[in-house]
Amino acid sequence: MKDTTLESQLDILVVAPHPDDAEIGTGGMLLTSQRAGLKVGVIELTNGEPTPHGSPEIRARETAASTAILKLDYRENLGLPNRSLEANLEARRALAEVFRLTRPKTVFAPYWEDVHPDHVAASQLIDAARFWSKLTKTDMAGAPYWPPRMLYYWSIHLRIHPKPAFVLDISDVIEDKMASIKAYESQMITGRPTAFPTVLDDIRDRARYWGWTIGKAYGEPFGSREDIGLSSISSLV
Repeated sequence: MKDTTLESQLDILVVAPHPDDAEIGTGGMLLTSQRAGLKVGVIELTNGEPTPHGSPEIRARETAASTAILKLDYRENLGLPNRSLEANLEARRALAEVFRLTRPKTVFAPYWEDVHPDHVAASQLIDAARFWSKLTKTDMAGAPYWPPRMLYYWSIHLRIHPKPAFVLDISDVIEDKMASIKAYESQMITGRPTAFPTVLDDIRDRARYWGWTIGKAYGEPFGSREDIGLSSISSLV
């Protein structure tokens, strides 16, 4: 684990159950934030393996290629078990230490309702680790820290249509977002049907739909359990 100190704290940390979840749900947000001068990072909970066409080595190379496109300031993997991810105390401690060391201003977690057990467990784990991160009188690494803002992103297998708290305009970065997703060739291209609509068509078309909802070309939806404040009405698109 990289020891990212308070002096290099992150503005944004996306917690992803598997490699590629961050790109699918938040790739546009990561790109627009990085280009705005914010420090952005991703922590994966698992390596995503086994899969039909992947391997730990392949997934690591694909993740490195995507990271270069996104120009992330930080990316690590907790190495928790794929397919059997649990929001247990050991995992909670490990993720809480990441929060204490990276000290993100905003944490992004998977939306809490899904058919994928790893995604549901991840969302529960992130909520719990956020609370544990602030604990005192503990031997966890790093100083106590409470990430002040928690938002939820859409990387949902269940065919539902949750109402987002807001939709971010990602029109200017859609091509780079899609490139970061295509970097995961073993998951997005190899062995996948080539007839329309492909999995990449679906991802792009959903971004187009969310852009349509706000009168823009492309968008990403985000949820929140807490109210979101604005410092100026001009920040609305």
